[in-house]
Amino acid sequence: MAARIRPAVPEDLSAIERLLTASQLPLDGVREALPSFVVAESGDEVVGVAGLEVSRDNALLRSVAVADAWRSRGLGRALVERVIAEAESRGLHALYLLTTTAERYFPSFGFRRVAREDVPADIRATKEFASACPVSAAVMCRACA
Repeated sequence: MAARIRPAVPEDLSAIERLLTASQLPLDGVREALPSFVVAESGDEVVGVAGLEVSRDNALLRSVAVADAWRSRGLGRALVERVIAEAESRGLHALYLLTTTAERYFPSFGFRRVAREDVPADIRATKEFASACPVSAAVMCRACA
């Protein structure tokens, strides 16, 4: 069965939190940013998630996770592409992300590593950036078309 990507709804929160916990990703700020999250669903099961945390003219790509049984099927790529498309449709200036494990994965989407001090203050003020992710996390940026 193929997975279908759709906007997240409040009823998805516990499944999203389980996926993020299994992937050792932070939960801080997820509830608040949920309206800008997407999920991948197979049947009635949430098997993937990705979030967009908008802050003024920029946004943070966050909380990208796929259930173990669904990895290596292109689902993570589809989720990230959906979030990028949403950021572009909103006319955002740039999309940022923090990663401790996937720095080599994101350049294929146009992300490049940037210095923390080059990140706009509104993005640095997000919960994920300010406290949820370790300072050792790589910071990456992609301009929105």
